[in-house]
Amino acid sequence: MPEPSETKASNPGSLVGSGAIDSGDSGDASTAGPVTAEPITAGPESNTSPRELSRVMPGWADLNGTVLFYTAVPLPGHWPVRFGSVALLAPMVGVALGGLLAAADGLLRQTGLSMALVSALVVFGGALLTGGLHVDGVMDTADGLAVMDPERRLTVMADSRSGAFGVMAAIALFTLKILALLSVPPGARAAALIFAMAWGRWGQQWAIGCYPYLKPRGKGAFHKQAIPSCRQAMPWAIGLSVLSASGAALEWISWSDGLVAAVVGLGSAGLVAGWLNRKLGGHTGDTYGAVVEWVEVAILVGLACISQ
Repeated sequence: MPEPSETKASNPGSLVGSGAIDSGDSGDASTAGPVTAEPITAGPESNTSPRELSRVMPGWADLNGTVLFYTAVPLPGHWPVRFGSVALLAPMVGVALGGLLAAADGLLRQTGLSMALVSALVVFGGALLTGGLHVDGVMDTADGLAVMDPERRLTVMADSRSGAFGVMAAIALFTLKILALLSVPPGARAAALIFAMAWGRWGQQWAIGCYPYLKPRGKGAFHKQAIPSCRQAMPWAIGLSVLSASGAALEWISWSDGLVAAVVGLGSAGLVAGWLNRKLGGHTGDTYGAVVEWVEVAILVGLACISQ
């Protein structure tokens, strides 16, 4: 079986659902031998394996791993993939996903469809692009928190079956997102989508770095290895704040929108991650997903509120 940090991109689904990622191996390339300076090419004609490519071009492999882990976007099978540091690049994927949704929103609005329908299609499109990964975390977390016995919460969250509270949480999540996006003025919708997707994934970084991981093994275990403390989450917090200020300075968004996005992103991430930590004593992969989604909701609702 290939190591989770260095493998092919040919079958993303098997990577997430199998023991390949559950091993939690961060795959430090420094233990894999010296890196050669020979030119490396990839493609059907190349004799270079994906593992060798990931060692000499770790940044590309990390980015590919981030796309595969957090989205449903397929990549060519011969591209190198590493998963050990994907959590560090999650906000970058958020910016890209937000940009795709903003483009889709702009195109759909040109078709003459109602804004309500466009908003619904964009929100569900976001879930489609991520394969429902974070929505599943929302549902599992809601089911677990509904259990009165704290000792059984993690067991319930690990159950693949969805309970009534999980379904209600998903309905509330989609309803709030659609209504909030519908309330954002057309000129601010693109920024709202990008900020929501980016700050949501920064919220995950904050939860990973600041609170303990509750499972010795699992899909989220190697996230903690990549972000062992809150300090590793700060570069993206600064970067997204700068992005907000730059957007306002270039008159792409208003200063109030940029400020609200940054304040709500930082504040909601801290509140949601902290509240889940108090309830569960730490975090799991499911709660990381829940943080992403509820921070997205907070951003969209915040921007909708100042637009009224």
